[in-house]
Amino acid sequence: MSFDQEITSLTNSSKCAGCGAPLHFEPGTQTLTCDYCGSASKIDGADIQDQAVMAEDYGLFLSRIGTEKTAKGFETVKCSNCGSTSVLESKVSADKCPFCRSPLVVDLAASNNYIAPHYVLPFKVNQQTARKLFLNWIKDLKFAPSDLKSKVNNSTSPIDGVYLPYFIFDADSVTKYTGERGMYYYISEIYYERVNGDDVMRTREVRHTNWFPVSGTVENTFTNMVRPASNLVDEETLKQLGNFELNALVRYDERYVTGFKAQTFSIDPKDAIQGVADSIGPFIAQSIFADIGGNEQRITSRSTDLTHIKIKYVLMPLWISAYRYKDKTYQFAINGCTGKVSGQHPVGTWKIVRLVLIILAVIAALVIYFMVYGNSASSQY
Repeated sequence: MSFDQEITSLTNSSKCAGCGAPLHFEPGTQTLTCDYCGSASKIDGADIQDQAVMAEDYGLFLSRIGTEKTAKGFETVKCSNCGSTSVLESKVSADKCPFCRSPLVVDLAASNNYIAPHYVLPFKVNQQTARKLFLNWIKDLKFAPSDLKSKVNNSTSPIDGVYLPYFIFDADSVTKYTGERGMYYYISEIYYERVNGDDVMRTREVRHTNWFPVSGTVENTFTNMVRPASNLVDEETLKQLGNFELNALVRYDERYVTGFKAQTFSIDPKDAIQGVADSIGPFIAQSIFADIGGNEQRITSRSTDLTHIKIKYVLMPLWISAYRYKDKTYQFAINGCTGKVSGQHPVGTWKIVRLVLIILAVIAALVIYFMVYGNSASSQY
């Protein structure tokens, strides 16, 4: 069975068998829950934690883009403001973008560029817990304005559960390089040192370096190189969210998306792989240094080709929202798996000024102390 056959979308079963009402995925479980009658339906056959997480050939993945359609019961929608494209249930007749709160509209053109993800990391943190974690984060901010928590606590902005797209790459690298190998050698030198009014001859070993031209090829293997496939959440915010639990990935099933939004990738895989090439540069440099050998190394040129590229297109869980403070919007996100919070926030100017004044006061006190007690101590001698 080919990989694309294995990841064929499963039949959506997001209606309650008891009352026919919509079901939604319950974070931290393997069940769909009905808000009306409380019944639950277990998601069977999607858990792959006891299986190897497979990657697809990069070229094959590129060729499949635009050849698939969203599963029955789901629509591709596009934000009229920021341009983000998401997948959500067809029964949701109106919704707002989780990134900028603008209206979402059905976009058939975006549907033509759809491709089903390979894997999804289900939510573990529910919405109520996410809200508490965010308020605690606001409370612990050191330089935030004093009234920020009360204003945010009264905010009506919802926290949206969003599956954000990521690419995970595996690749081999072949790097040809030229450089120089430095080898130490030592020469004895004579110098004179003044001792008790006399010049005394001494000898010392002075290190020098001979440089020799070198060239060669190094090969490396890289696995699980994670790259965001969307630029709608601030890059620094994503970094501060920490790592996702890749060992908890499950094979993609639309039922995990039920009740949430799932954004499609907006960064071209070709751009993402270029980002990977840039990120592995320092590791390749270390392997070149080791290959050059000697006491010191210099790299004068290098050229890297990535081979045997594999890709996993996955959805990672985030709780996303934004709040306003003094007519400015601040975005934040919560890792839907670990509960880590990060985001933008206003800075209280007076708190920074007060800290600077305290630091200056401490410095002034130390200067005065050493001037008074330092002079007193020296006068005793």
